[in-house]
Amino acid sequence: MSTTTSHTPEPEGAARPARLIQNETTTEIPVHLLFRDDPAPVSVPVTPAVVGRRRGTGEQPRVRQGPASVKSRPAVEVDPELVERPARVMPGVVGVLGGACGVAGCVLTSWWAGVLPGLAVRALGLPTAYAGAGLGPAQWAAYAGAGALTMFGFGGLARGRTGRAWVLGLFGRYRGTVRRTGLLWVNPLVLRRRVDVRLRHWRSEPMAAVDANGVALRVVVLVAWRVRDTARALLGIEDHERYLRECVEAAVSRVLSRLPADVAPGALVRDSTLRNTEAVGEALTRLVAADAAPVGMEVFSVQPIRIEYAPEVAAVMQRRRIAALDAQHRDTVLTSVVDSVEDTVTRLTVRGLVELDDYERKALVKDLTVAFYTGRREVSP
Repeated sequence: MSTTTSHTPEPEGAARPARLIQNETTTEIPVHLLFRDDPAPVSVPVTPAVVGRRRGTGEQPRVRQGPASVKSRPAVEVDPELVERPARVMPGVVGVLGGACGVAGCVLTSWWAGVLPGLAVRALGLPTAYAGAGLGPAQWAAYAGAGALTMFGFGGLARGRTGRAWVLGLFGRYRGTVRRTGLLWVNPLVLRRRVDVRLRHWRSEPMAAVDANGVALRVVVLVAWRVRDTARALLGIEDHERYLRECVEAAVSRVLSRLPADVAPGALVRDSTLRNTEAVGEALTRLVAADAAPVGMEVFSVQPIRIEYAPEVAAVMQRRRIAALDAQHRDTVLTSVVDSVEDTVTRLTVRGLVELDDYERKALVKDLTVAFYTGRREVSP
C-alpha cells in the first residue's frame, strides 16, 4: 500500500513572496545572514554614511560607520585658568624711599638709645646734649620695624629688561607676570622666575629619521620661536625648551616617513620627495606649532637645513646612484647608436649605393653598431 502525496497547484493569480536577492546565478539568502557580523546598534547617535546599493543585485542600502581603528591624536591640555596676566608692581622709587626711611629709622633709634657715636651725631646735626634712654623694649621694637622697612624697601628692588619677564608666585600660587622695564619694586616675599620672551632660534643637532622607503637619514632643522604665554610656559610644563625639542623630533619623524628621500636619477618631478624643502618645512611648522601652542609657545617656522643619508648607508646610496646614472647613460648612448645605424643603413639602401641581402645587412648593422658605440664611449666623459 503506497501513499501518494499530492501538491495542490497554486492559482495563477496568487502572489508569490518576493525574493530578497535573486538573479540568474544566486538563490534566496536571508538578509540577517548577510550582515550577521555587523556590530549591534548602539544608542549613541552617529551620523550615518549611506552606501549606495549595487544595481541589479537587490541589495538594500546600509549604514556604515567610520573605522574604529582611526583615532585622532589627543590635544595637549593645560589648566584653562593658567593664563598670563600682569602682576602688581610699583616703581622702584617707592622701594628706594622705603629703604631710606628704614635706614633713617635705625639711625634715629640708635640716637634715641644713646648708642650712636658722637662723631655721627655731630655729622647728622642731632642734639648732642641728649644722653640717651638706653636699649629697652621700645628701642628694640623700633629697631625691628626700621630693619623690616629697610629689608622690604631694598629687597624688593628689581630691574626689568627689554625682552625679559618675571613670573611671580607666592606660596605656590601664580601671582602674575612682569614685562615692564626699568627699576621696579616687587614684593620680596614672592618667588621670581626669569623667562626670555624674545624671538629665539634653535639649531638642532643631527636627528635620526627614516624616509618612506625605510632609508636612514640625518636631519638638521632651524626653529624660530618665542614664549607667548609665560604662565603656561613656566608653570604649565616642567621644561618648555625640552618639550619644544621633543616636539620637533616627533614632527621630523612623522613628516619624513611619508616621503622618499629622492627620486630616480633623471626624473623631473621632485615635489613628492624630501627635496621639496618648502613643503617639508610647512608641514613641520604646522605640526610643531599645533603642539607648542597649548603650553604658551609660538612657533614661527621649522625649516630643514640639511637632509642627508646616515653614515652607514651614505656610501651604499652613493654607489647605487652612480650605478643608476651609468645605466641611464648607457641606455641613452645605445638608443642614439641604434638610431644612427638605422638612419645610415636606410640611406644607403634607399639611395641605391649598396645592394644587401639579409646576411650582409645583419653584418653591416653589427659592424656599424660596434663602431658607433665605441666612438661614443670614447667621446663621452
